[in-house]
Amino acid sequence: MILLAALILGLLIGWGVSRWQHVPYRAPELRHLWLVPASLIPQLAASYWPRLWGKVPVAAAAAVLPVSLVGFLAFVLLNRRLPGMPVLLIGLVLNLAVITLNGGWMPVSPETASHLPGGSPPESAAVGTRVDDKSILLRAEDTSLEFLADRFLLPAMGGYRAAVSLGDMFIAAGAFWLLARAPDAPHPQRRDDA
Repeated sequence: MILLAALILGLLIGWGVSRWQHVPYRAPELRHLWLVPASLIPQLAASYWPRLWGKVPVAAAAAVLPVSLVGFLAFVLLNRRLPGMPVLLIGLVLNLAVITLNGGWMPVSPETASHLPGGSPPESAAVGTRVDDKSILLRAEDTSLEFLADRFLLPAMGGYRAAVSLGDMFIAAGAFWLLARAPDAPHPQRRDDA
């Protein structure tokens, strides 16, 4: 949710600045764009297709998210010279670290999960169970790198509320910067009179 908002806002601001400067908006020239869907599709299938949850072995499902993040890391590294990509890279590394050290899932505490739609009181939460997407319920004291877990609650919008990690915030900031950056004004060619 935070990434989608950052992408839309970045695109709108980039387009607005371009209009204000009377130059066409130029999307960043991304190389190896095929890595994005190649990394995203397995993650979406494993995370958001509940019918697969019972059929995919837990170890295989837990490997999907870290492998997916490695694909995104490769994409960002190949495009690292673009504005915003270094910030995005930091976010991916932070998320990969916390996910890898917590069994392949993004940890969320029962206290944080209790504030999400459908959340139950922390004392009745089944710690160690998978939440509806890429997350797993873990107590703060049982979480490696807990400060990097999904622990920040976004404001509720339209009945929807999400928890995000510090890495998610860096990823969103990098994506925003990538799209919102003002285009370089074209420089007129200088002619030598001599």
